Amino acid sequence: LQIQEAKTADITITPAELTQSYDGVSKRFNRTPVAMRAYLRESGSSERSLKRQIEGELAWQRYLRRRVEPFVNVGDEEVKSIIDRLQAAKGTDEFNLKEIYLAATPANSQQVYANAKQILQEIQKGAQPFEYYARQFSEASTRAVGGDLGWIRAATLPAQLAEAATTMQVGQVAGPIEVSGGYSILYLTDKRQVLTADPRDAKLSLKQLTLRFPPNTNQAQASARAQAFAKATQELRGCGTVEKVAAGIGADVVDNDTVRIRDLPPQLQEVMLKLQVGESSPPFGSAEQGVRALVLCGRDEAAGGSVPNSEQIQGQLEQQRVNLRAQQKLRDLRRDAVVEYR
Repeated sequence: LQIQEAKTADITITPAELTQSYDGVSKRFNRTPVAMRAYLRESGSSERSLKRQIEGELAWQRYLRRRVEPFVNVGDEEVKSIIDRLQAAKGTDEFNLKEIYLAATPANSQQVYANAKQILQEIQKGAQPFEYYARQFSEASTRAVGGDLGWIRAATLPAQLAEAATTMQVGQVAGPIEVSGGYSILYLTDKRQVLTADPRDAKLSLKQLTLRFPPNTNQAQASARAQAFAKATQELRGCGTVEKVAAGIGADVVDNDTVRIRDLPPQLQEVMLKLQVGESSPPFGSAEQGVRALVLCGRDEAAGGSVPNSEQIQGQLEQQRVNLRAQQKLRDLRRDAVVEYR
């Protein structure tokens, strides 16, 4: 649909552009284009399918720049209002939340509560991400975006949800919470203070060691290698010898620069906050996926929070509106495509 709509604006993607983008994707996967082709086949996909996806993304981006962005406007008063609100809210907590909402009446309240508890139990098993259950079961308008409420302050939430959010830890799921008209399940994905420096915004320079196990490795062999890996990484005292140590235990090394602590899984965030430069995290992973450890080679501390300037806020608002119109356009295209098919 994206490619077809882009063609109505005389937008096409050349084979050379497709090849260049495909090669770039292959490089990000640390593979050559030929190796990427084999990897896609093993994963049940194909080079043609990936290139078609790339073509759709490139064409849609150009379509938005030509047909949507020129007609998006943000007024000076609106920008000033946002700056004033940010300054007034400095230091207050913000929560990045996802929600599953189930409507209930007095007649079916007990059944809906039981359903919510069952959904919560499935989420806690971890077989599917929270977003999957939000799209399947939530009756709120946010179901289309996986239940995402975005960054929100407690004062703007219903009292029951505000109380839950302020007591939750990052990565925690809470519920069922009784609210007006039904029950909610909350997932706290992140937390911050408005315009205040947060240690989790520090950028890290890391070396990741990965120990992989051949398919025929038995439990005893895997345990012995994992123990040797743990001992070697915990004895590290600096990044200069990482490659030598890795070679000695048969591990791979990958450099990861400018990784934000906030972008790591919640459990790893707590570990990395406590590490000193030159130290390694405890090993994590499994025999099937490989055992890993992260060595901290450098840390750029988070800068103090400051109010974004008017140009930055205007750019953010314009991008939000472009994204909203893009979603509306895609929804209309899908609706019209269904009508035409019938």
